[in-house]
Amino acid sequence: MSEQPLKVELDERGVLRITLNRPDIHNAFDDHQIQRIITALDDAASNDKVRVVIFGSEGKSFSAGGDLNYMRRMGDFTYEENKADAGQLARMMKTLNFLPKPTIARVQGAAFGGAVGVASCCDIAIGTPRAKFCLSEAKVGMAPATIAPYVVRAIGERASRRFFATAEVITAEKAHQLGLLSELVAEEDLDSTIDDIVDALLSNAPNAVGLAKSIVFDVLETSEVTDKIIAGTVDFIARIRHTDEAREGLSAFLEKRKPNWTEK
Repeated sequence: MSEQPLKVELDERGVLRITLNRPDIHNAFDDHQIQRIITALDDAASNDKVRVVIFGSEGKSFSAGGDLNYMRRMGDFTYEENKADAGQLARMMKTLNFLPKPTIARVQGAAFGGAVGVASCCDIAIGTPRAKFCLSEAKVGMAPATIAPYVVRAIGERASRRFFATAEVITAEKAHQLGLLSELVAEEDLDSTIDDIVDALLSNAPNAVGLAKSIVFDVLETSEVTDKIIAGTVDFIARIRHTDEAREGLSAFLEKRKPNWTEK
């Protein structure tokens, strides 16, 4: 098990743990690891048994981002080859961001480069004081391009303009202030905090959780509250009310019993 560069483990409750397992190189990812992650995420999206995804890593670092040897190797490739390779990283980020299951980033250490994108793409990111972030691409003559759509949404335009350019290290406390970390907890409380969030997610209707996530993306299509956005939300709730989950949830509440999804 320890020799697997990516560990994918699903428990009986439906909690899927995707764990980077290359601690010797600070869990940096190359083209092969990116493909493994895409496969794991695609499988999670289509597996009804998966209720929650926890994205974490082994060792002292969350992830150093892109493997520098891999990126140097790509520097000798053609533009078209680099475009195809970057497309895979973009696909990984998009798949994680829009996964129809709730996602939690377990950030126990340093997250640099593309790993900031991973934390930004997860719905919830829980970190310890040892967590630190750095959009380090400018230090090696590059820029955080494929992760930019997600990082900018996580920390805002102003902070992005600073940290994309300066490549400063962002402390865990600062990351929490910026919204990159949803919650900052003591190291010994990291897993118990995540367990509490998982329990809260599992107590809710599985399909409703996915729909709740999707409505956020729908209303973010524009910064304005337009008639189109309002009409979309009206249609959204009208369709949900006709689902089996909604009927079961309301009946269970009124009958003072647990809904059937908590018995699975």
